[in-house]
Formats: sequence, structure tokens, C-alpha cells
Amino acid sequence: MSLIDLLTGNTSNQVAEQAENKFGISKNQIIALLAVAAPLIISYLRNKSQDANEAEALNNALDKDHDGSILDDVSQVESRQTEGGSILDHVFGGQKSNVENQLSQNTGISIDKIGPILAMLAPVIMGYIGKEKQQNNVGAGGLGDLLGGILGSASNQAQGQQSNPLNDILGSVLGGGQQQSSGNPLNDILGSVLGGGQQQQGGGLGNILGSILGGK
Repeated sequence: MSLIDLLTGNTSNQVAEQAENKFGISKNQIIALLAVAAPLIISYLRNKSQDANEAEALNNALDKDHDGSILDDVSQVESRQTEGGSILDHVFGGQKSNVENQLSQNTGISIDKIGPILAMLAPVIMGYIGKEKQQNNVGAGGLGDLLGGILGSASNQAQGQQSNPLNDILGSVLGGGQQQSSGNPLNDILGSVLGGGQQQQGGGLGNILGSILGGK
């Protein structure tokens, strides 16, 4: 399953419905947040996995706690929210509050709710990575390439799917109308996470994510 399939499929819809019921945030806002948070978290983990110790720790965590079962049973999401918070602490470290502030500003989700919602989404994203790891039979040494491949294929798929319903959600929630001339909002987001420069003239979230990632 590609990252785009995760973001547009039943799993994301069911998770968004749970978060909508719990936090009173619109389903489209939740899906838009997931569409931004997933590549962002994967990009951070890819960078961390360049360190052998970090790669081994991530490999062990995926083997132990993230077999992908959450993708088929999203009822786990709420009970694993505390675990999700710990995941975010590790992934973002000292940049966590900055990431949450920027995502809050650009999705319209209030700052007091952005962290708890991200904590619900994090185990889903980790479950997706764990499932991809299993299916590709990847160990600690191959995690960087696996994560980079996930991001690369997602960006390519977004370029080829102008009619993707996720684009409409992102465009409406993130105010992506001004970006339409340079492609679609989803590709702009993925491009910014991957370090692409073509979307920068569109401003908005692409630039925000670029600044969070240190201009990479």
C-alpha cells in the first residue's frame, strides 16, 4: 500500500471520524493534518535512521509495537494516544512545539488540540511503516532507503493524480488555491518535505514545512 493509498483509504477516513467525534474537529481537517504529518514524520525518521543506533532503535520499535495491525483495527487509535505522544517526542525532539505551532496555524486546528490529535495519528503512521518494513523484509540497515522510497513514490504518485480527492481536501483546508498553478497541494507538501524547490513560489505550507526541516 502506498502512502497516498493510506491517506485516501478507509483507514484515514475511520481515524478521522474517531478524531472528529472526540475533538469536534472536522473530518477534512483531520485528513489534511494526516496528509501533512505522515510525510513529515517519515522524513524525520529517515534522517534519524542515518545514525546506526537510531536505526536499530527504530527497527526494534517497529518489530515490537508496530506490525500494521492498527491499519485494520482503528479502534486501537484512541487507546494508543499516550504511546503516540511518546512517538512524537522522540521523532521531533526539541522541535515538537514549533512543528505543532506551524501545523496549527496552517490547518486551523487549535494549538490545544493539535498535539492530542497528532498523538492519535502517530501510531497509524508507525503502523504503516511497520507493515511496509515487513512486506519488504527490511532490517535496520535498510530503513533509510525504505523511508526514502515511501516518500519518493508518494510524491510521484501525487504528480500523476490531479483528480485525487485528497487534493480537494488539502486545497480547501490549507488554502491551497494559490498553489494550483504549480501543481496540486499534496504534491507541493510532499515536494517540500523531500526538499523540492519548485513549490516555493506558492508560499503557504510548503515554505512552512521547509523551514521546519531546516531548509532541506
